Amino acid sequence: MEITDYHAKYYAHELRKRRPSGDIEGLISTLMSAQVDLNPHQVDAALFAFKSPLSKGALLADEVGLGKTIEAGILLSQKWAERKKNLLIIVPSSLRKQWNQELWEKFFLPSVILETRSFNSSLKQDMENPFQRNDKIVICSYQFARNKSEYAGQIKWDLIIIDEAHRLRNVYKPTNKIARNLRETFKDAPKALLTATPLQNSLMELYGLTSFVDKHIFGDEISFKSQYSSRIGSDEDLYTELKNRLAPVCQRTLRRQVQEYVRYTKRIPITEAFIPKREEQVLYEKISDYLQRENLKALPSSQRQLITLVLRKLLASSTFAIHGALTKMINRLESILAKDIEQQKKSGTEISEDFESFEDTKEEWEDEGEDKTLLSETDKISIKEEIAELKEFHKLAVSITENAKGESLLKALKVGFKKAKQLKAKEKVIIFTESRRTQNYLLDLLGKTQYAEKIVLFNGSNNDPQSKKIYNKWKIENKDSDRITGSRTADMRSALVDYFKNTAQIMIATEAAAEGINLQFCSFIINYDLPWNPQRIEQRIGRCHRYGQKHDVVVVNFLNKKNEADQRVFQLLSEKFKLFEGVFGASDEVLGSIESGVDFEKRILNIYQKCRTSEDIKKAFDDLQEEMSQPIGEKMRNTRQKLLENFDEEVHEKLKMRNEQSHECLNRHETWLWEITKRVLSENAVFESDYTFNLKTKPFGLNDIPLGPYRMGNNIQDTHIYRPNHPLAEKIMNQVINKETNKKRLIFNYNEAPKISILERFIGQSGLLRLTKITIDSFEKEDYLIFSAVTNIGEALDADQCSKLFSISAEVSNLKNQITNEKLNILYEQDKVKIIDKISKRNSKNFDTEMDKLDFWAEDRKKTLEQKLKEMDKNIRELKRSARRANSLPEKIKLQKQANDMENKRDKEWKEYETAKKEIENKKEQLIDGIEARLKQNITENIVFEIEWEVVQ
Repeated sequence: MEITDYHAKYYAHELRKRRPSGDIEGLISTLMSAQVDLNPHQVDAALFAFKSPLSKGALLADEVGLGKTIEAGILLSQKWAERKKNLLIIVPSSLRKQWNQELWEKFFLPSVILETRSFNSSLKQDMENPFQRNDKIVICSYQFARNKSEYAGQIKWDLIIIDEAHRLRNVYKPTNKIARNLRETFKDAPKALLTATPLQNSLMELYGLTSFVDKHIFGDEISFKSQYSSRIGSDEDLYTELKNRLAPVCQRTLRRQVQEYVRYTKRIPITEAFIPKREEQVLYEKISDYLQRENLKALPSSQRQLITLVLRKLLASSTFAIHGALTKMINRLESILAKDIEQQKKSGTEISEDFESFEDTKEEWEDEGEDKTLLSETDKISIKEEIAELKEFHKLAVSITENAKGESLLKALKVGFKKAKQLKAKEKVIIFTESRRTQNYLLDLLGKTQYAEKIVLFNGSNNDPQSKKIYNKWKIENKDSDRITGSRTADMRSALVDYFKNTAQIMIATEAAAEGINLQFCSFIINYDLPWNPQRIEQRIGRCHRYGQKHDVVVVNFLNKKNEADQRVFQLLSEKFKLFEGVFGASDEVLGSIESGVDFEKRILNIYQKCRTSEDIKKAFDDLQEEMSQPIGEKMRNTRQKLLENFDEEVHEKLKMRNEQSHECLNRHETWLWEITKRVLSENAVFESDYTFNLKTKPFGLNDIPLGPYRMGNNIQDTHIYRPNHPLAEKIMNQVINKETNKKRLIFNYNEAPKISILERFIGQSGLLRLTKITIDSFEKEDYLIFSAVTNIGEALDADQCSKLFSISAEVSNLKNQITNEKLNILYEQDKVKIIDKISKRNSKNFDTEMDKLDFWAEDRKKTLEQKLKEMDKNIRELKRSARRANSLPEKIKLQKQANDMENKRDKEWKEYETAKKEIENKKEQLIDGIEARLKQNITENIVFEIEWEVVQ
């Protein structure tokens, strides 16, 4: 197809057009850019969150496994495209790197992780507020957002995403300090809360989450409890009322409703039991007894629990991991005696370097106290004794050169590979360990087998020679693609994953591989070390058991038959959390029953530390299991279903429509961008038929645009990814939009296009056409393109006919007639009035929704005040009745005085009630005034081009 500058200008304006909230075309540039297959329920969720410019946010509560992260990515991409770049993501600390990686890989969104080190570094670089990053999305943990709320609260955020938001559902409780702090800090910012478990144990949790999104959805805790929480049950009208109030803010899709679009595979668990050798068991018992002592000098008081957790994990990992930790503990004690502060700090750092999830775990642990600086003579003697004891442990650990669990690994590999072969999956496996030293031990162990040349390591630094070699080769192979980010860390991760996919059979990985990488080509996982945090385990398995996985996933876990506590932890994780089997892994309800995996780890650690006998261990785990056995009652399950879920058929029809709309829009937008690019780069690039071109020379003097192959689409690996927000595409559209297009005659050749029935009757006719861009600034800025066109005999063309006209080739010729037709002006004014009327009706509907919400809110607040006064009247009556029944005069006087005091208090409350009612009405008026101010429409009009047209055959 040969297009003209007029075609190109029309297409470019369509691609750049700002559309209203809830319009699917507004998301198309994001959908075109995303390097992931977007499903209709994800598009629908993003549109739901954007559906009204008056909305304060949304609670996106899809079931586990439906890609709420993708939904958030669409929201963030859209804000970024609108140049609204004050964006914040608050997540559990263990998910920060995953978000950082996936935002770039799937949406080309740059982000920065803010934690203590990077925050302080930014302050040293004279950055007034490290949260102010217009060039990058900010990612931080819950704890960090709370600790730095003074800084975070200064920013006027365009959008805040909060992942695992069920942590906030008890915000109404005074004890939930983090949630209350975050709600106050970000009370005015638009937010999207992501959680699969919005309702777990109490209806009040819904109140808590919705109050976090928008404090005007419900009144306060008292009114919500009296109206709903204490009354919900068989009253269907109450369900309907509450569902209607929740509907504008909460959306939930179920897995069964999307099975037409998403295919899921199963998890197949295999347990590999082992019995530690005598020396291993002796070492375990000695160190375990040591860690149970109250007064240990080798562990800093400020991190006693945290370091104990790490040591117990290293002890369970391998003798190689623990003997390294013992060396650091001995060094620490010796440095305390020598008063060597630097060495003390270094020894703590070295332990964290072996246990890579240390920093993430530490982020969510409170400091436990201060370390002593002054040592008594008794302290010094104790330290020397402790050093001697640790050296004895160390000597024993070093003497153990073979581990029973390591030997069991060889057997597990054979069993797992056999199962993978039966499933017709690739014979690849990822082995997870929590220790870098154990990782090296496993490399050495497997290096003596037939797998020796088929292993790749993955950890937090990857400074080994093999990784460096893989990285350097990968950079050369991908020099003509967008896969090279310039970040060594990100590019190293990609290089190692590619090597695992294409060459290696075994990846031995630390926790670093559980974050943000896609291993769907692998369907065999071995948890050599099993974290106690179920969320971390789910994260690990999710690297392979994810959308796009074609095979059932085999999950192997090791079980120490001589350690009862280890066995009970595994039982809890396996049977209670159901992490290792089924179609979806851990259920919403079970994972949602723990607000924080770190808190759960603390519970497990407490059992290891306190219990000394098998009976103690059994009772402690029985108690914990009993507590975990009540994640959600049948009443709450029914309530959640009635309030938050829609009928399958209704959802199916909506998603079918979204799927059709998004595909239709995508095809249209891709065609527009492709045709513009072909026209502008005709002298700079060689074009192929599958949305691919090879850029040979740099256009417009763009030195920073790489030459080489480009392709539009997703899941692209080997070329530069061409998309609407690519710098080259943006430059091309700017050139096209700003290019002068004088009044000319366009001769459209109908024979060069597929049959377009609505244009057939115009063959042989000609006329006039004008394209006008109109921008209306009301609640939000919206752009509209208005075609005004007539034939030479005065017949008007509608918008669809004009648009179809520009879908066929044309030649540019000189004018035959002057464009002076007054009918174009009449047609334009008619269309403009229709657009303004449409916007007014939509704004009116949004206004009504907001007013309904505020009326409910005001009524809630009044009911709370009335209830309080009724309670006081009741107490007064009871006091007077008691006074009349009193047997003695002193008692009568005492009770009557109490009644009088209560009456005075009630009268005061009545006055305050009247004042409060006025305040509520004033608050409503203020909110209405704010909305009214945004209703005023500013209209800007610009003619894009005017032409004569003719259709020939």
